[in-house]
Amino acid sequence: MITISNLTKSFGDFDAVKSVSLSVPEGSFLVLVGPSGCGKSTMLRMLAGLEKPTGGTIAFGDKTVSDGERGWTIEPAQRDAGLVFQSYALWPHMTVAANVEWPLKVARMLPAERKARVTEVLSLLGIEKLSHRYPNEISGGQQQRVAIARMIAPKPRILLFDEPLSNLDAKLRVEMRTELLRVHRATGATSIYVTHDQVEAMTMASHVAVLKDGEVEQFGAPEDLVSRPGTAFVATFVGTPPANLVPVAPAGSGVTMAGRAMEATFPLERPAQAMFRPEDLTVSDTAGPRTIAMEFAEASPVAGRMMVTGTRDDLRLTAVVDSAPRFAPGDPVHFTLPETPAALFTPEGERLS
Repeated sequence: MITISNLTKSFGDFDAVKSVSLSVPEGSFLVLVGPSGCGKSTMLRMLAGLEKPTGGTIAFGDKTVSDGERGWTIEPAQRDAGLVFQSYALWPHMTVAANVEWPLKVARMLPAERKARVTEVLSLLGIEKLSHRYPNEISGGQQQRVAIARMIAPKPRILLFDEPLSNLDAKLRVEMRTELLRVHRATGATSIYVTHDQVEAMTMASHVAVLKDGEVEQFGAPEDLVSRPGTAFVATFVGTPPANLVPVAPAGSGVTMAGRAMEATFPLERPAQAMFRPEDLTVSDTAGPRTIAMEFAEASPVAGRMMVTGTRDDLRLTAVVDSAPRFAPGDPVHFTLPETPAALFTPEGERLS
């Protein structure tokens, strides 16, 4: 449904998006995830037609909608795509029903058909009782439902979401994730969703593109990114909690792990970053042959287990354990590493194994 080829967007000397290529199957739910400034919102704006690419092309189906080399782009209204903004962007002087009906008026749908479609989408979002209220008379979560209803009313083939849940509280975000997925399934449209929240990405997506500095670090199914991260950045960005990276180097017949000499239990020819999953680490208040001493930072319950985090200089380790001794912030805590890391990366972040 969506093909992005060598897509580039520059602002002066700054490249916000750098030669990105992706192919998105019809009916997919693609999430663009990454830290602030990675280029994900710029990509979404180019997909919506709000920004012209500097280079590369975007095609919806067999129709090219933007061509950076030729310097043209199809207008947003002609793309058969809907967009939901982070700020809802509802018209304050219109009722809920009038907000949803507006794009249908622009499309010159007959009045009877418009009213039937408005009733249908308000019912789908569970807000039919709010039809006569104004935006300032309803909650933030209800406003977001109105914005989604307005987007899907004209039945676009492509749905674009620009961090639509970031203004909601934690509980409502969880509820709205379920609502968005239900809308996605009900419409059958292809969805592109931008977020910096990797929990949203991993729970909602059929496909995930992890972006960093305007480039795609890895593209694939959520479970693939967690089980086999392609770079050190992906390893430490996805997952709840994400994987741990520990600097390791050969030292005589052994190795050093985070500066501590240990027995060599896996082949290593040069300095690297060893990846350990949080569930494979254990913690204690005493040192052992494969422990790294850290300062206790925090502990929190997670699904019946305990997530324990320690820090030391630039190193941060997290273990998910059944139980742990009581620690106070700043107390020494010893993390025991398994004999074999889940993966190795170069110091620059490229995967070795």
